[in-house]
Amino acid sequence: MEPTPRPGRHVVVVGAGMVAHRFVESLLSRAGEDWRVTLIGEEPRHPYDRVGLTGFFGGASPDDLTLDRSVLDGDERLRFVRGDAAARIDRTARRVTTKSGLSVAYDRLVLATGSYAARLSVDGFGLDGCFVYRTLDDVEKLRAFVEKRTRELGRPLTGTVIGGGLLGLEAAGALQGLDVSPTVVQSSDRLMSAQLDLSGGNSLRRLIEARGIRVRTDTITTRLDPDRSGQVTGLEFRDGTYERTDVVVFTVGVRPRDELARSADLAVHERGGVLIDDGCHTSDPRVLAIGEVANFDGMCVGLVAPGYAMAEVAATRLLGGEASFPGYDLSTKLKLSGVDVASFGDAFATTPGALDVVYADPVAGVYKKLVLSDDAKTLLGGILVGDASAYGSLRPLVGGALGGDPAAYLMPEGGVAAPTGELPDEALVCSCNSVTAGAIRHAVHEEGCSDVAAIKSCTKAGAACGSCVMMVKKIVGTELAKSGAALSNALCEHFDMSRRQLFDAVRVSGLSTFSAVIERFGVGRGCDICKPALASILSTLVGKHVLDGENATLQDTNDHVMANLQKDGSYSVVPRIPGGEVTPEGLVVIGQVAQDFGLYTKITGGQRIDLFGARLEQLPDIWKRLVDAGFESGHAYGKSLRTVKSCVGSTWCRYGVQDSVGMAVQLELRYRGLRSPHKIKLGVSGCARECAEARGKDVGVIATEAGWNMYVGGNGGFTPRHAVLLAEGLSDEELLTAIDRFLMYYIFTADRLQRTAPWFEDLEGGIDALRAVIFDDSLGICADLDAAMATHVDSYEDEWKATLEDPEKVRRFASFVNAPTTPDPSLAYTAERGQGRPATEAERESGGVLIAGTILEVRR
Repeated sequence: MEPTPRPGRHVVVVGAGMVAHRFVESLLSRAGEDWRVTLIGEEPRHPYDRVGLTGFFGGASPDDLTLDRSVLDGDERLRFVRGDAAARIDRTARRVTTKSGLSVAYDRLVLATGSYAARLSVDGFGLDGCFVYRTLDDVEKLRAFVEKRTRELGRPLTGTVIGGGLLGLEAAGALQGLDVSPTVVQSSDRLMSAQLDLSGGNSLRRLIEARGIRVRTDTITTRLDPDRSGQVTGLEFRDGTYERTDVVVFTVGVRPRDELARSADLAVHERGGVLIDDGCHTSDPRVLAIGEVANFDGMCVGLVAPGYAMAEVAATRLLGGEASFPGYDLSTKLKLSGVDVASFGDAFATTPGALDVVYADPVAGVYKKLVLSDDAKTLLGGILVGDASAYGSLRPLVGGALGGDPAAYLMPEGGVAAPTGELPDEALVCSCNSVTAGAIRHAVHEEGCSDVAAIKSCTKAGAACGSCVMMVKKIVGTELAKSGAALSNALCEHFDMSRRQLFDAVRVSGLSTFSAVIERFGVGRGCDICKPALASILSTLVGKHVLDGENATLQDTNDHVMANLQKDGSYSVVPRIPGGEVTPEGLVVIGQVAQDFGLYTKITGGQRIDLFGARLEQLPDIWKRLVDAGFESGHAYGKSLRTVKSCVGSTWCRYGVQDSVGMAVQLELRYRGLRSPHKIKLGVSGCARECAEARGKDVGVIATEAGWNMYVGGNGGFTPRHAVLLAEGLSDEELLTAIDRFLMYYIFTADRLQRTAPWFEDLEGGIDALRAVIFDDSLGICADLDAAMATHVDSYEDEWKATLEDPEKVRRFASFVNAPTTPDPSLAYTAERGQGRPATEAERESGGVLIAGTILEVRR
């Protein structure tokens, strides 16, 4: 070990990325006034957030991505040399010389030069239109090229991302943000092969393809072809196939930038990277290496969390303290909007005797796996695809006792009850910045931190990738509750207000776009929590189409295509059938559409007909056939009114006392398309026999001789609730007014993703207070509620029809831009009970299935 450093030491840091920034911050925050640091950066910029680089295509400016400037600005101990790369290290003279000729002496040298983006060794990799995805300069050049090339060609571009890892998927999302139709080409058999097993990779593929990103696996690129001007126009693959493209992005990994170390005769691993010990020292005790350039235990890793850990260890060692790098934490979480993926710990179960616990819901696009010790007590790792909400809870438990039934962490909410115990103090909550649960508790009780923002500032927890923010929030809330302090109800880290407060803020301000709202009331660029929530709020208050302007970037997957994603990447289409009433002519049209497009048909529990197996490019054609026949979107994909279920009522039934079908049709046509915090279901029964199961709905209506009885707050699902009687003997007009106010009051005040049942249970004063609001106007808001509903009714438009009338919106619905009518070859079907269904993996392997639509044989 090197000797304790003497006062006044001059530390030179080569490289000015995220890890270097973290090292300088850590060192100077603890060092004395006689320490000096020189930071040498090749880029002319202040250090910025490479983890959030994709946000550049979502509207973030370079300034938005810039890391905390206060770390490097205004400290007299620091000299920051920008835009001047280090060219040579003289270890004998202990000097670093830059390309400009600047020579800087050092007592200790820290190499934080990071890595560079690799390119494939194929013909054509240097053609115009080929990019890497690594720095701000890279993404700025990519955006400028796409904008210029789009103008030149007069059409949207197609793009290819070579490499299907984490960065490749982010790059594909970035291309989409530029209106480029992307294809991801992966050489292995699955996406994110370093983090996901085959089942997880297949689930991720379906989710990615559902976002309009085409995927090719087991595909090796052999050549890039140019046009006459040297612009890339296509790719050749090893299997002999060819694909046209306008822009190519390489994301095939990174290589450590160890050339300075090599020229200075420092020990370097044969596969690259400066060799370090657990104190981050190189073969020269006066030189340390941290981040992606450092090779520890035979590996260089391109993740920020290990780099930050190295930065802390290096700073501690230079200050004379004891610290050791514990090894690489390879946990990752995908940050592509709308796609939820995480991998942590021993995800591939390489530990001897390890056990797998797997939950898969192909219909919902969810795959979850936990890896446990041979006694099923210790959590070793896991994979989460489609729903990574448990990542924040599970990641801190790796290496410790799971504390309950593993199914509790995998099953949907309401399944098996998860343990409610607290995390131990030593549990690692933020792996990026090595922050434990105990450190967060200390910040709450000893440092006075009372919200996530304060915790970030104090401990750095949640300040990098953000995946631990919900767990941080939970710990803060629990600790504040112990001390009797008020809990924050912030929607997320970007909005310091609840959904209800945000709804009121947007309503009063009159703002109509996400960017305007977050600029005025929030911070940052938004996330998968606040974007869909604000999309719902704007739908209620502004009423624009879900694909208009910024709205298209805020929607969840189903809303984005106005259909429901299925397990195989196809979609289901549900036309509205108000009250379950449909004419024979309408049935014939639905049947003919299903037959012509090879769709599986199923009667739903909401008295509608669901058409399964539609491909993305087929959706507009299917909609047109249905719209021409008088049908419209059933909004089965949205957090909105789903159905109004009814019995036949007095029209046909000898027990019916009111026209339940007529009332159900009236209600469904009135509330169709009404966006809300969660889905809404209504039911109307024509008598007390309750054949429509109205008391299991958010709003239930039951006919009596004296009028309509209205029930609220019911639902089915994992936690079924019976609705509670709100009013009796209402006339038709009184019933409509009461439902109008109930629904709008719920939309105005409920939390994100809160059904009417828990919302109603949380209302202060319970059912009596709710009656007072709706019937006695106790809050003085009935006029506002009535006006809001009237605006909704007057401004309603069918989203399918509106899409068909706009060619720009229709253009989004294509599996392949260069072959818009070509079926997706990954879709395969077999027949069962006279209809097609997705083929299993075994059926695909054995043959006897048909690709993309037609059925070869019928199994009875």
